[in-house]
Amino acid sequence: MKKISICFISFLFLFLMSLTLFFFSMNYLYNDFVYFIEWEVISLNSVAIVMTFLFDWMSFLFMSFVLLISSLVIYYSKEYMSEDLNINRFILLVLMFVLSMMLLIISPNMISILLGWDGLGLVSYCLVIYFQNIKSFNAGMLTALSNRIGDVALLMAIAWMLNYGSWNYIFYLEIMKNNLEMQIIGGLVVLAAMTKSAQIPFSSWLPAAMAAPTPVSALVHSSTLVTAGVYLLIRFNFLLTNNWIGSILLLIAGLTMFMAGLGANFEFDLKKIIALSTLSQLGLMMSILAMGFPKLAFFHLLTHALFKALLFMCAGAIIHNMKNSQDIRNMGNLMILMPLTSTCLNVANLALCGMPFLSGFYSKDLILEIVSLSYINSFSFFLYFFSTGLTVCYSFRLAYYSLTGGFNSSSLHPMNDEGWIMLKSMLGLLFMAIIGGSLLSWIMFPTPDMINLPQSLKLLTLMVCIMGAFSGYLIFNVKLFFINKSLNKYIISYFSGSMWFMPMISTIGAIYFPLVAGGQVMKSFDQGWSEYFGGQMIYMTMKKYSLLSQIFQNNNLKVYLLTFSLWFIILFMMMVLL
Repeated sequence: MKKISICFISFLFLFLMSLTLFFFSMNYLYNDFVYFIEWEVISLNSVAIVMTFLFDWMSFLFMSFVLLISSLVIYYSKEYMSEDLNINRFILLVLMFVLSMMLLIISPNMISILLGWDGLGLVSYCLVIYFQNIKSFNAGMLTALSNRIGDVALLMAIAWMLNYGSWNYIFYLEIMKNNLEMQIIGGLVVLAAMTKSAQIPFSSWLPAAMAAPTPVSALVHSSTLVTAGVYLLIRFNFLLTNNWIGSILLLIAGLTMFMAGLGANFEFDLKKIIALSTLSQLGLMMSILAMGFPKLAFFHLLTHALFKALLFMCAGAIIHNMKNSQDIRNMGNLMILMPLTSTCLNVANLALCGMPFLSGFYSKDLILEIVSLSYINSFSFFLYFFSTGLTVCYSFRLAYYSLTGGFNSSSLHPMNDEGWIMLKSMLGLLFMAIIGGSLLSWIMFPTPDMINLPQSLKLLTLMVCIMGAFSGYLIFNVKLFFINKSLNKYIISYFSGSMWFMPMISTIGAIYFPLVAGGQVMKSFDQGWSEYFGGQMIYMTMKKYSLLSQIFQNNNLKVYLLTFSLWFIILFMMMVLL
């Protein structure tokens, strides 16, 4: 009973908290409230340690979504992780993860942001290595070391903020924007956000982190770890407009979006396809943020969280039934074998593609129309729209491989829809994935802006989606083998499918060589020359002189006579020479 109770109590508490915070956010949004709370933790002489919290509609709404998804994920874990003997430990880790995210969301202070930021990094490492095999350990190490770069950048930003006399960045954003020297803080914060949100060249850890249990993936990739970087930049959005930082971020985010979309079309691991899809959507959020539209980025962040968590839950249910096989080539005909799960997967997939009137459509279509309306270079314009086409392409490929055709695994299989606890969690998110976008659209944009575009540009988004779907069907329909030429061009296929060789560069270039070089330095200096000339030589010299001293202290007559003779000879020689 104990194992069941901790899951259910956590689910109930988080769900009720989510509803409460949602109503708070509505109240704050319509009354335009912002509360800045200072809590004096301790005061010693004239030094006060003060915790600060920022409560506005944005922080409340984001916390509400995080708690909603984490409550359903915990409820889902009750069945998914039921065979695990340490399920209580798992649930507590997830709760610590959510708590770290809460701290990060409500912090207007760089120090408390670092506490939440590092809490996310530490707990994510514990969750990635949860299954305790070599693959998990390697993935955990890659995740931890990649994120350390961002942590160091954040620490340097904290040090640089000493110029202002306070770490409450919220007061200084206007000054920082106009001060060229202070844009250094903006650059460091962007670097930190790029590592956490896995932009190029830090992208390789995100698919590797799929070694974690699927409920963790659903939480990480929807509303917590990878969105922390985007959320931080939404708060720091003043520093991105009309300067070099925003231009660089726009290029990097656009390339990340393109690279992830291309890579997902060559991947056969179900969870990795969805992970690359997350990477693509993070690129979309970062790029629209770099163009100066933080509210749009936040809107897409929330809608994406709903359908991406649902997508991972469906993937988890399929993997659970496939007896832990993740290869989409072993699937097929799942819409007959698992109709409810397949329905949820299809709805989540279509929301990801931007199917009209599902949650993804409201944010994605608006972003692409704003891009069409904005003053933007043709390369970035191409990256936006081509990446959208690639998204639809890999979504249809996934549906083609897993839902249609014949079942490609063992004829004796347990495929069914009987996991009621998992299904209830998925159906809760299904409801939100359908109405969430419309709901948020009315809440965040009660007065719609007029977007006046020529007909060709207005229809471009829809045409790109249709062309992407058609290409996905044509290229990956194995009957049309004359089109499926990717394996004939193995180098291009390998380059595209391996995220532009980024995992190799990250592991060999950024981890292996520095560790080997560090080992050599330690061997040569710490345990070599510095030991020889430092610790060991001092030890040997002291030992030698202490032994000599002991001989003198033994009160031996021979020693005294010898010493007296030596002194007498030295004095005699000096007198003769003088």
